[in-house]
Amino acid sequence: MTLPAATEPPARPAVSALGPALLLVLALLSAVAPFATDLYLPAFPAMVTDLGTDATSIQLTLMAFLVGVAVGQLVFGPLSDRIGRRVPLLVGAGVFVLASIATVVAPTVELLVAARLVQGLSGAAGMVLGRAIVTDRADGPAAARAMSLMMVVGGVAPVVAPLVGGFIAGPLGWRGVLAVVLAIAVLMFVAVLAAVPESLSRARRAELRASRAEQGSVIDELRSRGYVGYTLAFAFGFAVMMAYISASPFLYQEMMDLSEITYGLLFGLNALALMVVSGTAANLAGRVDARRMVGLGLAVSLAGTVLFLVIAITGLPVGLLAVAVFVAVVPLGLVFGNATALALGAVPRAAGSASAVLGALQFGLAALVSPLVSLGGEGTAVPVAIVMMSAAVVACVAFVLAGRRPTEAAESVRGGEQVLESA
Repeated sequence: MTLPAATEPPARPAVSALGPALLLVLALLSAVAPFATDLYLPAFPAMVTDLGTDATSIQLTLMAFLVGVAVGQLVFGPLSDRIGRRVPLLVGAGVFVLASIATVVAPTVELLVAARLVQGLSGAAGMVLGRAIVTDRADGPAAARAMSLMMVVGGVAPVVAPLVGGFIAGPLGWRGVLAVVLAIAVLMFVAVLAAVPESLSRARRAELRASRAEQGSVIDELRSRGYVGYTLAFAFGFAVMMAYISASPFLYQEMMDLSEITYGLLFGLNALALMVVSGTAANLAGRVDARRMVGLGLAVSLAGTVLFLVIAITGLPVGLLAVAVFVAVVPLGLVFGNATALALGAVPRAAGSASAVLGALQFGLAALVSPLVSLGGEGTAVPVAIVMMSAAVVACVAFVLAGRRPTEAAESVRGGEQVLESA
């Protein structure tokens, strides 16, 4: 159903405004926080020794960062809807650089935890505002293509980072690993200065406020079935991947008795395949419906998690676990970019706030599933399989519910029977 002209969202700038340089910078913004999360994981044992603390305190540095990222997105997203994207993005990038310096030189674990919290809060700006900028400048297939291209970098970063960290933690030490994060932060700040213009002009901000006043509050928009459904599909799909990442050392090295090198190779294979699928999704945008790609990706991922659970319960050869994990994780490359574009496209009047809620839920679930995968103790993969399958089921249900779009349905009565024809 077409909205009256007075209530239609303001037109967005031409899609051509999303050039290769801007897309590359936005992809970097989406990758910085995942790299800061996972790059230093292999250095945890060395940090315990050097800082004279215990594993729980070091784990707290990771949790502090994840909490910061979740909260930071809820701050920067709504703020950017009111004052624009560029200023909050520059502030976030600048503070992220300062916080990264503090992590490198922190003399105690307490100061390191505090610095990581600030790092997460400020690093959230790049993630939430990168998605909002895409939504400002494109919609439909163009937005889905841009989101998928960003996910080639940002979506694969959580998988690649631990692998890279494993190679550099030995020669550089844990402070050297965090110095690499600092270097990425400086690169991000310079890139934002050079290549990211304001995408939400003052005139358009006023138009959006007026349009939103006619349609209702931001909260009302974010309660729309389409936005909620696609956001949950994205976040719980990401939870499937994070459960795999958290449990991967146990699965590959303890359950399957693989060497560190073989573990790294399998980890890298999954990362490469995920990257290829994300790139394929970007290439297919505009030719294949985004909903079809999300549905296919979630269905195959769910099948992989079910296979994983069957193998874990029945005691089939543990080598099959690698196959099940591959089937569960790799199809998510079809999901991340397309689901994000569908979610934010459902609420163009509140792109910053919508991106914030999506990102906060994404990292909130990531922080939740990480400890859940180890609840059953060593010797069984059943807890991991249950967490992954549960997340996949929720993602699939949310996706199905998002597809019921009452505003696009036509109602007719034929012979006393009400028929809903989906647009």
